[in-house]
Amino acid sequence: MNVDLSRIQFASTTIYHFLFVPITIGVAFLVAILQTMWHRSGNPDHRRLARFFGTLLVINIAIGVVTGLVQEFEFGMNWSAYSRYVGDVFGAPLAMEGLAAFFLESTFLGLWLFGWDRLPKRIHLVCIWMVAVGAALSAAFIMAANSWMQHPVGYEINPETNRPELNDIGAVFTNPVFVWGYTHVLLASLVTGTVLMLAVSSWHLRRKSSVEAFRRTAKMSIIVLVPASILAILVGSHLGVIETTYQPMKIAAAEAQWDTCQPCSFSLFQIGGGNNDETPTQIIEIPHLLSVLATGTWDGQVVGLNELQAQYEQQYGQGYYIPNVFIQYWGMRVMAYLGTAIVLLALWGAWVVHRRKLERARWFLAIATWAVVAPFIMNTAGWLLTESGRQPWIVQGLMRTEDGVSPSVSETEIWISLFIFILLYAALAAAAGFLMVRYARRPLPEDGEDDHGPHDTSDDASPGDAEAEADRVSVLTY
Repeated sequence: MNVDLSRIQFASTTIYHFLFVPITIGVAFLVAILQTMWHRSGNPDHRRLARFFGTLLVINIAIGVVTGLVQEFEFGMNWSAYSRYVGDVFGAPLAMEGLAAFFLESTFLGLWLFGWDRLPKRIHLVCIWMVAVGAALSAAFIMAANSWMQHPVGYEINPETNRPELNDIGAVFTNPVFVWGYTHVLLASLVTGTVLMLAVSSWHLRRKSSVEAFRRTAKMSIIVLVPASILAILVGSHLGVIETTYQPMKIAAAEAQWDTCQPCSFSLFQIGGGNNDETPTQIIEIPHLLSVLATGTWDGQVVGLNELQAQYEQQYGQGYYIPNVFIQYWGMRVMAYLGTAIVLLALWGAWVVHRRKLERARWFLAIATWAVVAPFIMNTAGWLLTESGRQPWIVQGLMRTEDGVSPSVSETEIWISLFIFILLYAALAAAAGFLMVRYARRPLPEDGEDDHGPHDTSDDASPGDAEAEADRVSVLTY
């Protein structure tokens, strides 16, 4: 029971935290582009838009940092056996993330936030780009650690302690699972950020609020979203080939493929299925598609769950090595179907922009506004697919999940902490939702003016300026 409760607790905190990570990476990049456009053109609309979406970025980072810190403590609370076993390897990229990427991001975020009209424009521009770089680097180090759990490389087992020790940091950062997984995360983050910006812009365009300004961000979102969404699907497809090589059980479970097949079809959906149902009713099977997705070849072989179970028992001993097939099957499809829907939305938006009818395309603007939920569902499904598919391993082939829990933590203590985390995260969700919606719906200042006026570059501030600055600071200290 302790294993299941600890998994639920860590899964809930991880999924909640990962709602904020893609926004930070994606929106930071987009805000940096907007500020670069202002730096190059001097158009005050670009400055106002950079500050507008920068406020949403700050809200997201403030909530995201709180949720991320909890996970660090959970390694010691619920997973102390795991931490002791892999600490010599797993700790290195986590330390890099904290000492390098996090401080880089937070330091330059502070300089950017309070540096408007105080720092030289060029230096201030560098600050927001460093925030974007720091966010991307932070994800890189976390993904390197996670990818090592999926496919351990660059280590050796110490014969005295029987624990893995890092002996090749380069192998960790060239791990194929990391290279393609991290690329996929960056693209998914860019998709999330652009869909968020498109949704906010569409909401304002539907209400004829600052039409010219929000037309710019809507167009920019669509321009970025078209290639990003297509590349995300292509990279995700190749990531399936990588996982077939190193984690064949995960891919077989994603299709509920119990018997080895060659070539293999892909079912659009099924009725029934799961770990206790090896003969579900599969609906609309597409010939050869699973072979293409899993092996990159037209007639590739996919080893079935039953055969892999027999292989693992022979290699690792008695045990049940098949992950939750229901989560794998539907996690794959939710991610793939929503990703395809976003591609279609982006292409529709490109067609509307080409026809110069963006602000009059009522159906597109309405759907684009509500499409903001799609990337979050898609990202969650992707993480469930990745993490659940590794089970029963906490480190593939080295340590089972049941062996990684803290032996000194009782079931009651886990229940209490889980209940507290749920309440805390519910409160944070309410605060984050309220602030994001409130500030996303605020209109831009009229007549091309921003918070300090169109030509104010001095350090002097009027009472109105001080009030506006205090309002922005309150977002960070809410």
